Amino acid sequence: MSADLVDTSDPQKINWTNCIAFGLFHLGAVAALFMFSWHALAVALFLYWMCTGLGISMGYHRLHTHRSYQVPLALEYFFAVCGTLTLEGGPIFWVATHRIHHQKSDQPGDPHSPRDGGWWAHMGWLLVGESKHSDAPQMSRYAPDLAKDRFYVWLDYYHWVPMIVLGVLLFALGGVSFVLWGVCLRVVVGLHTTWLVNSATHMWGTRRFATRDDSRNNWLIALMTSGEGWHNNHHAHPTSARHGLAWYEFDLSWIQIKILMFLGIAKSVRVAKINSAMAEREAA
Repeated sequence: MSADLVDTSDPQKINWTNCIAFGLFHLGAVAALFMFSWHALAVALFLYWMCTGLGISMGYHRLHTHRSYQVPLALEYFFAVCGTLTLEGGPIFWVATHRIHHQKSDQPGDPHSPRDGGWWAHMGWLLVGESKHSDAPQMSRYAPDLAKDRFYVWLDYYHWVPMIVLGVLLFALGGVSFVLWGVCLRVVVGLHTTWLVNSATHMWGTRRFATRDDSRNNWLIALMTSGEGWHNNHHAHPTSARHGLAWYEFDLSWIQIKILMFLGIAKSVRVAKINSAMAEREAA
């Protein structure tokens, strides 16, 4: 978050809300390892795909932030609800923060640049300062398209409600083990894989395009995040719905968007137009 969104002037000012929430979820993730079952694992994997894959990669990122494609409003809302189930905040907060990241990538004001430290970029930026994500007028500067939608305003303020509903449902279906695996462990894994896009893909990997930032393509992170690890491609072509631009760059979200296109659900899909020579060029 930039200084507009979070007050980090006092490095000792701890964001206790985030610290306590993250701490409890990490403890729950450790406890999940002692309550393993194949059914609980299956629930966690499905929810990881739905929440981090559909909610963050296809929803918050490619659809809500960059408007790389269009889907019916009901499906757009569903993706946003899935995004809230990742503990990454509401849609207006997430979109505004990410748009600032692109505007000031690896420059002063970038919410999470590794130039300020790898730990800071990974999660430190969330552990200090006072979150102002519920300040609708402030956020409307960066996400005016979402801030004028009453559903998104409500969801941004009450982004914790879907998580509670999911927890109750999982407890009713499978008890404590379903909650620990389907909520705690799944959320923690999703957080760290998403945070790796903020940190690791600005430190390690290859650079196809000579962008003004340090973004890199990292195949391992791409596999864990439905294609978000092709980060240098993305920063070079931020409005492209396709991040894996070469045939060997696996991009699950792009495959799923193509399926929606085939079904006539996804429209106005933006795709980077690059020739094969440019696609294979490594930036010096």
